This record gives sequence, structure tokens and C-alpha cells, in this order.
Amino acid sequence: MRTTALTLLTLAVAARAADPVVQTGSGWVMPEEGDAHKRTWMGFGPTADIWGDSLLPIVRANLVSVATAIAAYEPVSFLVRSDDMAELKDLVANATGSNAALAANITLVEAQLDDLWLRDTGPTFVRAANNSATTGGIDFNFNGWGNKQKHSNDATVAKQVTDIAGVQRVTTALVLEGGALEVDGNGTAIITESCVLNDNRNPGWSKEQVEQELKFLIGVQKIIWLPGIKGKDITDAHTDFYARFVAPGQVVAALDPNPDSYDHNVTLTHLDILRNATDASGRTLNVTVLTAPTNLRSLANDPKNADNFAAGYINFYIANGVVVMPQYGDDEADTAAKNTLQSLYPSRTVVALDIDGIAAGGGGIHCSTQQEFKHDGGSAVNATGPAGGAAGASGTGGAGASASAKPSSALRCVPAGAVAALVAALAMLL
Repeated sequence: MRTTALTLLTLAVAARAADPVVQTGSGWVMPEEGDAHKRTWMGFGPTADIWGDSLLPIVRANLVSVATAIAAYEPVSFLVRSDDMAELKDLVANATGSNAALAANITLVEAQLDDLWLRDTGPTFVRAANNSATTGGIDFNFNGWGNKQKHSNDATVAKQVTDIAGVQRVTTALVLEGGALEVDGNGTAIITESCVLNDNRNPGWSKEQVEQELKFLIGVQKIIWLPGIKGKDITDAHTDFYARFVAPGQVVAALDPNPDSYDHNVTLTHLDILRNATDASGRTLNVTVLTAPTNLRSLANDPKNADNFAAGYINFYIANGVVVMPQYGDDEADTAAKNTLQSLYPSRTVVALDIDGIAAGGGGIHCSTQQEFKHDGGSAVNATGPAGGAAGASGTGGAGASASAKPSSALRCVPAGAVAALVAALAMLL
């Protein structure tokens, strides 16, 4: 999510979005992240142009570490440009070693992409409200977080993934990213206003129109709005850095303990809202706090990374039988966060990883992953065992093999997303 002032100036010229078009009908439902997964999608997308030469090898190694941790429990489909295929094969081979079952659970898929953030660029997988066996993927018209970063390829990732997955691509006129959406699978969502109700994504949309469209798209009856904060990070404060559902009625939320940080007051405000909120069923939320680390490793203290480094524990990822979380070198805070998450997810293994390279780009593990649910649904607490006993990749191949995705045109002829797609194409030409 790194960017430059020149990129911001250039892409601001193209800042337009589709007019509000609210859909009606039976709609779709977004399951909670803990539902059974078919696989996890990731992207080996970082480039030196965006990340710089020094961070590039670090963030790429971090991505493989995340993929390997997840692949011990479920298949991972890893998008990669053709020019980077050989490097990724070598990294995966080194990471999996002699563990053939682990290697078989990571599939490399040739695709076109600009960066690594599959949570935001990939489709949001949903099930049809009137038929849970029907799966779709919502294309939310990725526009580079409000045209802050080049994204002509990333604007097509949602379509590439739905094509590969063989699921219906669900279109909308809304522009947002998956990191802005947090659902409990039981009718309630938590969303930051600073991201979704932002003119750099959805000019002309009222809160009521956004809510009505999201009720159709992800099947929620109530949205708990957090204010977030605009302009401090490239995402305009994604929800998945601040609050996550553990279960219906149960939330884990961030606290930044540093009074000099802008996020200190933001997180205090969010905690107050969440503690006084009720969900779609009328339950008062039970809120557990995860306090951000303060004693970070040297990479976080590099002046080049200071403005972007995202240090917090809320951006964990839930896969089949596992929770994958970050650690930052603050032993006390890291241990406390891991113990808290283990208590919240007693039937899952909690795995903590060094992802400082990804964090230096302003994101985390959740930002770099996207779950695809099993079409028949169901609980996945103990769906697969750890490495060595992991289920196979269901015929998707391993790291030694690769699949090829036919990239879609940046100018997608889909009425709901046509304007946003045109914006993405123009941004790359300016």
C-alpha cells in the first residue's frame, strides 16, 4: 500500500466513480471468515517500483511465510506474474523443504497484478441468499484506495479470480475494498465511514444507499459504523485494522496505547462505540481489547517506513483450523496478543509470524489474503490437520506446477463497474 506524492497527484486527476445504483432481489450472504474454506487466495505482487529495492525481498519472503503457514491447513492459490514465477517456485520450495503435502497445497497461478493486497483487489466471496450451494465473488471496482496507487492490473484481479474459481462475478456500482468489511455471518457488519463513505470512492452515495446496497450484496441487516480517519493511511482506515468479529456478539478491537499517535484517539472512540453497540439480534457486543505493540524491531523504526508501518494484532487471518497472526518483536505485547487470540479461538492453532516487510507497506496478514468458502458451507474449526497431514489441493496442483489465468481487459463491459474500470485504465495512461 506504499505510494508517492507524484502518484497521488497523477491519479487524483482520474478520481471519478459510478453513480449510485442500488440493487434489489434475493441477494447474497457473506459468511463469517471462520466458515469452512475451499482455499485461500494470495498475490505475489510486490514490485520495486512500489516497494523499493531494499524492502522487496523482505516482503516477498514474508508472503511465502504466510502462504506456507496457511497451506499447512488448507490449499493456497498464489497469483504471480509470469516474470516472477521462477523466483516464487524457488521460495516455496525452500520454505516447504521435503514436506510434499505442504508443497502440494500451494498452487502458483499466472495472473496480472500490481501489488499483493488480495483482500482489497480480489473478490469478496459470498453465497446466494436463496441457495447456499451457489457461490459468487463480488467485484467492488478496486480503484487504488481512492486513486492513490497505480492499479490497472489490480482493477482486474477480482474478475481474474472469479474466472479461475469458476464462480459468478457479482457486480455493483459501489467502490470499496474487502478490508473495509467485517461481518459476523449472522446479519451484522462493522464498517469504517472514512473508507466507504468517502468521495474518493463513492461520491454522491448517501449512507442509506450504501447500507441498502450492502444488505443486498453481503446479507446484513445492521451495520455498526466506526468513524475511522481519512488521509492518515492509504486505505483511509480499513475496518480490519481496528475491529473483528470472533463470533456473533463477540468482537476483538484495537487499542493504540501511544497518546502521541493519531490512532490513540481513533481506537478509544471505536472502543466506546463498540461497547455501546448492539448487533442485528439485539445483543450488546462483548468487546476484547488487543493492545498494539510499542517496542518494535528495527525495520519499523527505519525513517523510510515510519509513515507506513502498520503495527497491530487485529489484522490476523482465520483459516481452516488455524489463526495466523503477526508478531513484531515486542515480547510482552506479542505474547499477550497470542494468548488472547488462543483463548478466543480455543479449537484452532494460533501461529505467529514475523511480517515486518508487509507491515512496512501499511498492511498485514489479513490484507494479503482472501478466503474462498466451500460451496456447501459448514464449520471449519478442525477441517484439516497441520503440515504433513494436510488435505491435498483438490486437484489444483502444487508449487512445482502452475496454472494460467487469462487476464481480463481493464475496460470491463459491465454496466455497474464500467466507470470505475475506465478510471483505472485512464490512471495508468496519465
